[in-house]
Amino acid sequence: MAITRYSVDDYEEMIRLGVLTENDRVELIRGEIIAKMPIGPGHSASVSNLVELIVPQVTGRAIVRSENPIRLADSMPEPDLCLARRRPDRYAAGHPQPADIFLVAEVSDSSLDEDRTIKKALYAEAGIAEYWIVNLVDDCLEVYRDPQPDGTYREARVLRRGDIADILALPGVAVAIAEIL
Repeated sequence: MAITRYSVDDYEEMIRLGVLTENDRVELIRGEIIAKMPIGPGHSASVSNLVELIVPQVTGRAIVRSENPIRLADSMPEPDLCLARRRPDRYAAGHPQPADIFLVAEVSDSSLDEDRTIKKALYAEAGIAEYWIVNLVDDCLEVYRDPQPDGTYREARVLRRGDIADILALPGVAVAIAEIL
């Protein structure tokens, strides 16, 4: 069985032509079009909590994107949360790229293994400065910082209820872990 690999440009062209629509729950990961996991109520609640907690703190400093694509070399993942540099067009002319991104977060329950392996390596290789996994399985927040070209992060921390997470690139922005989970 042949597997076709697509470039980011191919993928964007399929969207532009209507081959893929917003009803297709897919994302491009390392050249492959991958089905996204269904979203359960716990996952949805955590994404909503994260957005609600962060938006007031970053207004005027960053653009908050939720479940929207980011553009990497060979992928267009749709992280649950992305904090990107402000731009006058608010990314209407193109999705954020690694140099634009302060933080990417994935809320994980059934996707935990993929988020810890595939997505973490993808974001580190792209140079995404900070990656969070809201780990609903283990009831914690995994924080990864200082990406390395080999697909790892030099710094990894696990924060639990009672802890506070800050965003390195946005001083003064902090969230209580208990309010996210």
